[in-house]
Amino acid sequence: MTESDRLSPEQLRTLFLFEELSDEQLGWLAERGRTERRPAGGVVYEEGEDATCFYVLLGGAIALSRVLHGDDVEVNRTDQRGVYTGATRAYLGDRVEQRYAHTLRAVTDADFFVLPAREFAYAVRTWFPMALHLLDGLFFGTRAANAIVNERERLLALASLSAGLTHELNNPAAAAVRATAALRERVAGMRHKLAMIADGRLDGSELHRLVELQDDAVHRAAEATGLPALAAADAEDSVGDWLEEHGVADGWDLAPTLVSADIGVPWLSSAAEAIGTDNLGSTVHWLAYTVDAELLMGEIDDAVTRISGLVGAAQQYAQLDRAPQQTVDVHTLLDATLTMLQAKIPSGVRVVRSYDRGLPPVSAFGAELNQVWTNLIVNAVDAMPDGGTLTIRTWREDSRLLVEVADTGTGIPAAIRPRIFEPFFTTKPVGEGTGLGLDISYRIVVNKHRGDIRVSSEPGDTRFQVCLPIGPPDERQDPAPGAEKAVDLKST
Repeated sequence: MTESDRLSPEQLRTLFLFEELSDEQLGWLAERGRTERRPAGGVVYEEGEDATCFYVLLGGAIALSRVLHGDDVEVNRTDQRGVYTGATRAYLGDRVEQRYAHTLRAVTDADFFVLPAREFAYAVRTWFPMALHLLDGLFFGTRAANAIVNERERLLALASLSAGLTHELNNPAAAAVRATAALRERVAGMRHKLAMIADGRLDGSELHRLVELQDDAVHRAAEATGLPALAAADAEDSVGDWLEEHGVADGWDLAPTLVSADIGVPWLSSAAEAIGTDNLGSTVHWLAYTVDAELLMGEIDDAVTRISGLVGAAQQYAQLDRAPQQTVDVHTLLDATLTMLQAKIPSGVRVVRSYDRGLPPVSAFGAELNQVWTNLIVNAVDAMPDGGTLTIRTWREDSRLLVEVADTGTGIPAAIRPRIFEPFFTTKPVGEGTGLGLDISYRIVVNKHRGDIRVSSEPGDTRFQVCLPIGPPDERQDPAPGAEKAVDLKST
């Protein structure tokens, strides 16, 4: 290194970062640092590389950029002398990952004072021990606090979803209990009526015909689709009249059950001819109990299937039996989230699914993506207090998979749109929103999946688009809280 590659202590003192240092400290920096010139358009360092140097701008213009869903996005541009960037966290050592968070380019010919990361770390730790402790506490304390707040936000969301899930599970469970109790009564009635029929001393051929009638009644009950209200009432009147004419006790009580199984007067007439009139009353009651039992078993089956579906959706939503990162179908995740949120979606909100079923699975953190879908869907529903349409759409753009959550609500005012991803910013009344939902969603998508979230809004049409790369997400550790939105260029 030649003298021309170095700055003198006096030159270093003209930089605001070093103006309060002692002569000895400035001499130490001058001895260990160097100057570098980069031509216009040249890359000084690239995002993701090992952070080996600390850079201070001496002259020229520079720009910082980040790669978002495959695009190189400029996040800051400056020509202010003395701004610094690069290995700014070197003093933390191996407690955090030491990689450049951005790409630095020279917009014009640019000159830098460059200090190796290890020298910068030594200077900070040695010259500013109290400041170092403060920075340590601030950095790790903020990260820990943010993790706690994020976890609480997720627990609050899960608690809310659990309450809705409990309500949704209670309905089919109660229906299954009621149907089971009624089924027990019908089975007891079937045994009683069968004993009465047996007392009539039916021969073998008559018993066979009776069983055939029972099988046909069960088949009709399983296949019955139900009649319109007026048609059903007319059919019940006809069956009730027929039963009364043929001396069947409680015929009018049996008529609704028989009609619901598509059993009408023609069928009853055929049955009477097959079994005769002596045992007609007991036989019709027995068949009615059979039909009722079949219908009740159908109700139990529907209820249990509904419970199983809800439990499966909850398991898919929480991803409790999966590794944090796995190959997932985004449509499965979206459907599980919509099922979990069913109790939160008012009847006045119509849900439209517009899925591109040809999309490939992606490698992702499934449970965290479900948290993103939850935040976006809940916000969309909240924006439509008087009802509207919630549209979930998926499609592919080149090497990216896009998920759009759109609503027909009031829209986001242009004045606050730039702030919606800020932590703790919310437009909801006190106690109804933490202001962390979109901040958490942003960091899950951008940090953990190297994707992006876009938003467009006008009254009646608000759209949040989540862009995910098709392929393995970056496995790097999360940066400090908020780092993905911070600019790593400091100035006075």
